[in-house]
Amino acid sequence: MTEKRAILTARGVRLAPGASPIDFAIGPGEIVGLAGLEGHGQDMFIQALCGLHRPEAGEIRLQGKDGHVVQVTEFAKAAAQGLAYLPRDRRTTGVLGGLSVFDNFAIAALPDHQRLGIVDRPRLKEKLAHFTRELGMVYRSPSASIGTLSGGNQQKVLLARWLAREPRVMLMNDPTRGVDLGTRMKLYEVFRRLAADQGIPLVILSSEIEEILQLCHRVLVFREAGLFAELERDAMTMDRVIAAMFGQEAA
Repeated sequence: MTEKRAILTARGVRLAPGASPIDFAIGPGEIVGLAGLEGHGQDMFIQALCGLHRPEAGEIRLQGKDGHVVQVTEFAKAAAQGLAYLPRDRRTTGVLGGLSVFDNFAIAALPDHQRLGIVDRPRLKEKLAHFTRELGMVYRSPSASIGTLSGGNQQKVLLARWLAREPRVMLMNDPTRGVDLGTRMKLYEVFRRLAADQGIPLVILSSEIEEILQLCHRVLVFREAGLFAELERDAMTMDRVIAAMFGQEAA
């Protein structure tokens, strides 16, 4: 990925004292996976990319909605410029348990759907209906509590929440964790379509290597808070990814 085409870049990012600096770039239509043993830096890296974790050194830049390149230091400002983040633990950091399906969907899109303090609820309801069809969401009504939905449908609502803002790039932390096989396959289909048809770059941290092999064009394998290996599509195999996770080169 050349710097010129990149939408999101990281330069000299150091996740922990003494760790090796990381350079990274992702452009339109790419799906990049993040892998590694638990606690080896991939979680810190995806949170650094969206401004939720302040790295020891380096900088992260986003080509924002207005065409200007902005430095990512705070999540709220990055989100306003088109960066979307789906957290791993949707129940505690994503879903707003006391609110309805509609409110959970609409909350991130409110800044783009209000004028003089008046929220365009009809337009937001139209968008919810659109994404309900697009993602195959199942719920009793938009006013139903988000807590009445299955885990997979809650995840789809969170995904729809960010898609309603027409993101420039999407970062997803274990996006299919805890969902059934049918929902997982549906989400894979959606992710591929977002990248291929809409050109949205996706960064997917996954604890399942098979998921990365199915979805990603390349994978970054982390070890000891640094980037140990970057494998392109034609070199991505289960053996090579696992070997890199343990700090080894596959035969």
